[in-house]
Amino acid sequence: MKIKGLRWWVVSLIALATVINYIDRTSFNILWPEIFKELYPDMDLTGHKQLYTNVSIVFLLSYAFGQAIFGKIFDWIGTRLGFALSIGVWSIATVLHAFARGVISFSIFRSILGIAEAGNWPGAAKGNAEWFPTKERAFAQGIFNSGAAIGGMIAFPIISLMSVYFSWQWIFIIIGILGFLWLIPWLYLVKSPPKEHPWLTEEEKEYILSGQRNQDLDEDGVLDDGYNPPMGKLLGHKESWGVIIASAAIDPIWWLFVFWIPGYLMEVYGMDVKSVGIYAWVPYVGAMVGAWFGGLLAQNRLKASWSINKTRKFVILLGCVIMLPALLGLADPGGPVNAVIIMAVILFGFQTAIGNIQTLPSDFYSGKTVGTLSGIAGMAAKLMGGFLLYFIPWLTADGVYFPAFVIGAGLAVLVILAVLILCPRIEALKPE
Repeated sequence: MKIKGLRWWVVSLIALATVINYIDRTSFNILWPEIFKELYPDMDLTGHKQLYTNVSIVFLLSYAFGQAIFGKIFDWIGTRLGFALSIGVWSIATVLHAFARGVISFSIFRSILGIAEAGNWPGAAKGNAEWFPTKERAFAQGIFNSGAAIGGMIAFPIISLMSVYFSWQWIFIIIGILGFLWLIPWLYLVKSPPKEHPWLTEEEKEYILSGQRNQDLDEDGVLDDGYNPPMGKLLGHKESWGVIIASAAIDPIWWLFVFWIPGYLMEVYGMDVKSVGIYAWVPYVGAMVGAWFGGLLAQNRLKASWSINKTRKFVILLGCVIMLPALLGLADPGGPVNAVIIMAVILFGFQTAIGNIQTLPSDFYSGKTVGTLSGIAGMAAKLMGGFLLYFIPWLTADGVYFPAFVIGAGLAVLVILAVLILCPRIEALKPE
């Protein structure tokens, strides 16, 4: 049996895994007010924000640790089994949330969830590098990234609606089951990498493999597998640090909104869980469109004979330039409709840029190095996100969130500087 366009089925399954990933992680953010009322009925708003922040930081630090771990795990056991391990463990952790009875137990289960969910990102980068030629990777990454946006977008109304009929405990159990259902088509369809996959047509196999080889290290006129340095040499390249710093700078902007959209709407506009469900999905629409836009724009420019260097820099800088005025515009957005629309613009710019940042490891390196660098960059990004989250209760102590948005604007500028200065030429690197 042969399946035409098998690579698109694979990336669609990875995108679906990302949808489930975001439903699972976002459920806690949405349900926390209900959980807090039940477990801590006598605690004030300041205590509420601090407990939420503490558990969120545990999740992000675990997520950062998991990025480094799973970058190596995916390089060791491969994409197929790596995803099965990641989503299997995070689904168990999601179900365990139903049995939490306080901050300690929630922190333990959120930590397990964070470590396991982290595998989704280096796994997706590695799957992208395996299943797509260079010219299609930004669009494939955009499809995958749109899964995060779609997951966040549908999580708010679905979980808000479920809260009408189910307790928060049952909601965690129900959404935890989704990951186990995903494993069925994944293990059936993704039998091996493209080189050995029995269902891949010869035409698509040749298209994928020939399009991945973009280096001729021995200069014999035949494209080979490319540069795959050990860890020491990997970190000796300034381009690697450009990827790491750009990832660490841009990612906290996403986490700022993922964790604090519900809290912002509740504190600034006095909403409850059900009202948040009406508004909080809107920013993720911008993120979804941005993920597609950034990928399609990069693919369009490459087809128009732009170089990878020019294309990646143009799209990354465009995304950051879109974010900057929108972040500052949240100083006084007016009503909640204006606020969530401005947030949608910010997340549109974020996703436009991030998809092309995440393809940089496969632009510079090949083989196992892609997963390793993606894991390191992801770990740095989550550590920086946790650092920013730690200060959110202090920055917003008077109910004003603008200082946090100013910091986000500064991080967007840092992304631009990291890419322009540390990545002078985005192209396949060679041994020194």
